[in-house]
Amino acid sequence: MVLNYIWIGFFLIAFVVALIKLIFLGDVGIFTEIMNSTFDTAKLGFEISLGLTGVLSLWLGVMKIGERGGMITLFSRAAGPLFSKLFPDIPKGHPASASILMNISANMLGLDNAATPFGLKAMDQLQELNPNKDQASNPMIMFLVLNASGLTLIPISVMVYRAQMGAANPSDIFIPVMMATFVATMVGALAVCIKQRINIFNKAILGFFGGLAAIIALTVFIFQSLPQDQVNVVSSLVANIILFCIITAFLVKGMRSKINVFDAFIDGAKEGFQTAVRIIPYLIALLVGIGVFRASGAMDFLMDGMKAVVGIFGGDTQWVDAMPTALMKPLSGSGARGMMIDTMREFGADSFAGRLSSVLQGATDTTFFIVSVYYGAVNIKNSRYTVSYALLADLAGVIAAIFISYLFFA
Repeated sequence: MVLNYIWIGFFLIAFVVALIKLIFLGDVGIFTEIMNSTFDTAKLGFEISLGLTGVLSLWLGVMKIGERGGMITLFSRAAGPLFSKLFPDIPKGHPASASILMNISANMLGLDNAATPFGLKAMDQLQELNPNKDQASNPMIMFLVLNASGLTLIPISVMVYRAQMGAANPSDIFIPVMMATFVATMVGALAVCIKQRINIFNKAILGFFGGLAAIIALTVFIFQSLPQDQVNVVSSLVANIILFCIITAFLVKGMRSKINVFDAFIDGAKEGFQTAVRIIPYLIALLVGIGVFRASGAMDFLMDGMKAVVGIFGGDTQWVDAMPTALMKPLSGSGARGMMIDTMREFGADSFAGRLSSVLQGATDTTFFIVSVYYGAVNIKNSRYTVSYALLADLAGVIAAIFISYLFFA
């Protein structure tokens, strides 16, 4: 419903702005530009969707090998000590713990198709433990804030779209996304821990976040000491080594588990093809709406206003060009994706704005969509402080994405 209003809003605002330009500025070509943009962006959306087929099939095929080979189970076991402390209200050994761990692990690996069923199953199981069936329980709130923070180890979809938009190295945003999404998750989790009076100094919680923070701090220190022209080279090398090691680990684990690795890959690749075809109408609709909004000049008015405010305080304004992605992300993942693609199309995939929009896309998740779907599935009417704490995590991720992108790409 939210996306419906946003999409209609693009056209209505574009019409008003174009009418003002025609009447007061005498811009007789504005409506021609708008209509041309609808044709151009519709063609772009179709081409991008078709181009996604091969890459999505490849990655989802690899992920299916990891799923059948037991890699998700290994991730769940490794995360067990941490998540058992984050959800103290869940009885030891309750099946909800396993569902939560599987959901978080699938999200970290970018397995959206697997993550959502696990998440809905977890909500059903948490609702069984919930004494007030109309109100969100503490474990539910922690679970959804972790989901909304978008903790991701492999931002597959972002890299895929960067490849489609002609990025010289689509994986150069891999480490920045990982760092930004960690900040979002840490802020969201710690805020909920404080609210729910969970001991944040527990060894498992402190060890996990402290260890990741130390790794990220070391990464920042190393990159700050490098010449700027070497930052991209080193980060890209590390990212590609990690990605290839993950693929290799999935294959080795699949062979050791004696699964048919090839058949698993084919089944996953089929899902990739179906996904690529399924998103065609959505991507075209959103890109056309965004294209109309931008062609009318409404986007320029909004961004120029933000730049003017930032400029008053003497700040650099490069980051403002990527903010449409950040503003859209809590409302709609597909809408934010459309904004990211539009930013890369407008400024270039390897521009600062193009890279920052990619990092912003991977740094957080769709808060309102997640809350509505997961709570709606179990008829929760009172979400309590879920949305406010999830948006706090989103804000932390956006701020971190901006600073980290300046470190890596400025």
